Amino acid sequence: MNAGMFQDNGMPVGLCVADGREVTPLNTAEGKGNFFLKPNGVFALTGSGAVIRETGEWQAAVPAEIRLATQSGPLLVRSGALHPAIREDSTNRYLRNGAGVRADGRVVFAISTEQVTFYEMATLFRDALHCPDALYLDGAISAMYAPAAGVNTEAGSLGPVLGVWVAE
Repeated sequence: MNAGMFQDNGMPVGLCVADGREVTPLNTAEGKGNFFLKPNGVFALTGSGAVIRETGEWQAAVPAEIRLATQSGPLLVRSGALHPAIREDSTNRYLRNGAGVRADGRVVFAISTEQVTFYEMATLFRDALHCPDALYLDGAISAMYAPAAGVNTEAGSLGPVLGVWVAE
């Protein structure tokens, strides 16, 4: 699944850590677009499990043993509360995808099969998938390949990508 906003050259707009190596640094700049809709955040897999943190919290206390991280925005759900800019009456609809972390530490990835609002995506994570923390990863070109689940959406150019596999 695509995993965050990217620049014209394919490089991530914000923090990207792959195999424990920082590819691009944390981005705390102001700007326009979904990535910069504060608070934004970081999804990471660390030695002690999965976390989603607000960008400022990440900057103040970087977790140990980061294996993978991607920064994006907005932070859809933070400690069970929806992002303050998300409105139920929004008409801004796109294909969207995101990542959530449940209270038990399990990670949930979701992608819409039709155009949805931020409110619909955020409440899906919070209410149906039971994730107190969820991060929007991308929209419009959202894509996921999960053959076991019967999901294979098509996309053009992608920047950062999250991949999950089961070791045999």
